[in-house]
Amino acid sequence: MGTPLRLLMVEDSDDDAQLLLVKVRRAGYEPDYVRVDNEPDLREALRDPSWQIVVSDYAMPGFSGLKALQILRDLNPDLPFILVSGTVGEEIAVDAMRNGANDYIMKDNLTRLIPAIERELRESVERGDRRRAEEALYQERERALITLHSIGDGVITTDSRGRVDYMNPVAENVTGWTYGEAQGCPLTEVLPLIDEATRLAVESPADVTLRTGRVVNITDQCVLINRKGQEFNIEDSAAPIFDRDNTVIGAVLVFHDVTRERRMAHQMTWQATHDSLTGLANRNEFADRLANLLDGVTRNPARQHALLYLDLDQFKVVNDTCGHDAGDELLKQLSRTLRANVPASASLARLGGDEFGILLESVSLEQAAEIANRLLQAFADFTFEWEQRRFDVGVSIGMVPIRHDTPGASYVLSAADVACYVAKESGRNRVHIYQDSDINLGERHNEMHWVSRIKEALENNRFVIFRQTITSLHGDDPTPHYELLLRMRDQDNNLVPPGAFIPAAERYNLMNAVDRWVIHAAFSHLRVTQQEGDQGIYSINLSGNSLNDDALPVYIQRQIAEYGINPGQLCFEVTETAAVFNLEKASHMIKSLKKLGCRFSLDDFGSGLSSFGYLKNLPVDFLKIDGSFVKDINNDPMNRAIVEAIHQVGHSLSIRTIAEFVETRNIANQLREIGVDFAQGYYFSKPEPLIDTDTIASRRKTL
Repeated sequence: MGTPLRLLMVEDSDDDAQLLLVKVRRAGYEPDYVRVDNEPDLREALRDPSWQIVVSDYAMPGFSGLKALQILRDLNPDLPFILVSGTVGEEIAVDAMRNGANDYIMKDNLTRLIPAIERELRESVERGDRRRAEEALYQERERALITLHSIGDGVITTDSRGRVDYMNPVAENVTGWTYGEAQGCPLTEVLPLIDEATRLAVESPADVTLRTGRVVNITDQCVLINRKGQEFNIEDSAAPIFDRDNTVIGAVLVFHDVTRERRMAHQMTWQATHDSLTGLANRNEFADRLANLLDGVTRNPARQHALLYLDLDQFKVVNDTCGHDAGDELLKQLSRTLRANVPASASLARLGGDEFGILLESVSLEQAAEIANRLLQAFADFTFEWEQRRFDVGVSIGMVPIRHDTPGASYVLSAADVACYVAKESGRNRVHIYQDSDINLGERHNEMHWVSRIKEALENNRFVIFRQTITSLHGDDPTPHYELLLRMRDQDNNLVPPGAFIPAAERYNLMNAVDRWVIHAAFSHLRVTQQEGDQGIYSINLSGNSLNDDALPVYIQRQIAEYGINPGQLCFEVTETAAVFNLEKASHMIKSLKKLGCRFSLDDFGSGLSSFGYLKNLPVDFLKIDGSFVKDINNDPMNRAIVEAIHQVGHSLSIRTIAEFVETRNIANQLREIGVDFAQGYYFSKPEPLIDTDTIASRRKTL
């Protein structure tokens, strides 16, 4: 296989053309050619930009090589052109070369043809490379010129002695010097620089550049004091100017006024670390300072510190009675009271609405207690006045000692919160030093926090429903099947898993409201998706609390009628433990809802094999095998035996089985071998948020 060659031949004689092609092929080329012998065909052929070379006869009926050359140069000035003829004379050949031919060859001396082609191909490549390099250089030069003409930086050049010989208008404006005034003056006089922190003079980068011959960048904290005494934060760099002998003959200094950016950065840093109302450090900054304090005490075990956690006792009364303006003013006044009664070295922060934190460094427990009690007295002496009304404000203080063996910042903050809660529970207006025995109260306190957050989520629709696919393991059930899963969005829009808030909802009887929220939200979604042709089964979890809700079946029936839901798409899930504990009520609810056409699933089945006997009284459609058995089925023969037993019992009662926590292919294959009907887990799909119904509706309108 020869070297490919795109060859355009201008030749009226097929014999002569074939002779040229033989020469080309013998030279190791594989020509891809077109032969033309008139102007229209030549112009049409030149529409193809891929030709590498043109070989043309001189004399043709109604056409000529010189005319072909003229057309070629008009359309493609760089394409090599070789004139091959048996009749061309010296004058014509010279004229052709003058008009742009690259070579001419006599037909009786074709030995020059191949060297000429190879030379022109090589030179054509070189011309292309050179043209591209020149174009790139031109574009780069244009970009540099445009940049220099539109630059917003100050530019000053100096001679080899550091005296100014040029400055642009931006430099004139910042320094306060005109070009005429500055010319010939030392740069240090025109551009005096100091360190922002120390206020000491900084050596000019131009002087360093002149001395070292290297590019120099200025320090980040550099300030220019101009001729009028004004101060500017600048960022600066200097580079040497060399002559042809590589001798430094001057320097160019470029600086940018970053005063506004630096002020904004300082302001943003302050805002990010401080409370805008009181001017105190905020919770994030307080946590950072606490972490640094813990690092220091780890390196120096002899040191001891303390954290005080303060919670105002009557703030809500003021806020609700007199309004938020009064509450804000109260917080400002109390912040000043706190500053006046803690050591100057203490870190004081507003941690929340009416909560404050104080870090006391290098204090004993007794010293910290003394400061805390002083704060109690200061609050006792404080009276807040607003529009002829007077309020006394108390404070509860939790105190945590910080030693070298203190676990970490999160532990300290949690312990301080618990200690403050204990102080409140003990009668308020007192100090409580954290004890390990406070932990149970702390857990209760944490759950109480969740109660308010759950209620807020219910009121403001901050719950989110996800779904996870339940997959048929044998492909014999094409109906899509999903389990609906609940999440909460916190104040920062982060997702909170159910394990964080469900225990509190169950303890404080909020699960009925949560379950009804989920039913309402799920039905609202299904009403839209059913119109899109959705026929899938959706499993909705019901809590043990809801099993005791005699009114729930009626509520569900009304919701089905209101939203026009196909009951066959609904599957309600209850845990085995809840169902067995409330067997009579669970059986009643299951039968009531199945009469409507709904399905039921018994979740987490297998935590106790003694529960097999209860299945006869619970007419469920699905058994969900507890994931604790499924996830170890590869490694634990006992777990496999349990899964097999649950599946066999389920099938004997015409109940289909679903395996949870299926996370690998091996687990899925073993479940298929056992005969389990469905699987749910990360191997098949991860939970995903339900598509917003507004999005579905807008998509339908688009279609």
